[in-house]
Amino acid sequence: MEGNGLMKKFSLKPNIVYEKDSIEYLREINIKNSLIITDKFMVKSNITKKVTGILDEEEAKYEIFSKVQPNPSSDLVVDGVAVMLKLKPDSIIAIGGGSAIDTAKGIILFYMNIMNKSSKENVVKPYFIAIPTTSGTGSEVTSYSVITDNDTNVKIAFSEDIMLPDLAILDSDFTKSVPPSVTADTGMDVFTHALEALVSNQSSDFTDTLASGVLKIVFSYLLRAYRNGNDTLARQKMHNASCMAGIAFTNSTVGISHSMGHAFGARFKVSHGRSVAILLPYVVEYNSFDSICAHKYSDLAKSIGLPASSIEQGVSSLIESIKVLNRKLDIPVCIKEMDIDEKEFLDEIENMSQLAMKDVCTLGNPRKPTKGDIAAIFKKAYEG
Repeated sequence: MEGNGLMKKFSLKPNIVYEKDSIEYLREINIKNSLIITDKFMVKSNITKKVTGILDEEEAKYEIFSKVQPNPSSDLVVDGVAVMLKLKPDSIIAIGGGSAIDTAKGIILFYMNIMNKSSKENVVKPYFIAIPTTSGTGSEVTSYSVITDNDTNVKIAFSEDIMLPDLAILDSDFTKSVPPSVTADTGMDVFTHALEALVSNQSSDFTDTLASGVLKIVFSYLLRAYRNGNDTLARQKMHNASCMAGIAFTNSTVGISHSMGHAFGARFKVSHGRSVAILLPYVVEYNSFDSICAHKYSDLAKSIGLPASSIEQGVSSLIESIKVLNRKLDIPVCIKEMDIDEKEFLDEIENMSQLAMKDVCTLGNPRKPTKGDIAAIFKKAYEG
């Protein structure tokens, strides 16, 4: 955590264009031959035409790879790499939520590995453009990607600089088709990114300022975006917050809400945002036994107008406010409410805890957990 006297680094990448009609910025990029990575819904709903229309007018060639599925798999990445090797594009455009952008990152990582091994010359990475259609993952500004291994059904988190996009386009018009449930799940993912970045053992003045600002935006605008998908201001605010949270946590880290969420979501087929949202209040309670962490939680509670006359009251207020926000977003406040069989869940805790301990996100948690700690949090999150 901040103040340990060790040298740190804060990176401001990629370039970001935002607000209404920011998609028009594509005209300023000299795209000749591009691979568009997206899903079938984006194609059928004509959302991709907002991009291909511009490429057509600019006389750029492109191919659409629309096989993206939720929780992208290693097989999907292999298929995408095969297309890349055939096309050898000068750019990649990812259109979609975290799954599309994570897929593109995985494809770039393995494509570049293959090209660098087979070529005697320096290989130039295709210009990577990320156009998020959900406000949640922050994947458009991070070097992280989560891919599910087809053989083991385990989510694997990668972190490589080469996967960082070169340009992020934040146009809220791309988010208007998102249903309320997805707005809720992805919005709480933004919240979790920011809160975990705030208390990460790699946090700094830079990341704290970004994370605190994001949390205030989420408390002000997430419910508005959830209740009215046509609220343009709320949509753009959440889009910006998602990106800012991504910058915060890629320059610090996230923590065990994500480690546990990866394991739980993969095993019980629960969306990532919903997984971390349910687990978050129980992780906050666990982390609050770290004094620096507790101070940060309490200061945050005070800054958003929650009762915080003492550190203990501030922490308690924050935990309760997260549960209340989940309720208002129709997200369960405990795993039991999801109708997941208790015995089946308890039988999986050992394996999920082991996976969470191996997850790269665990390294950034402010308290260093044991496998027993993780298991205890899982049990508490089940009962509520």
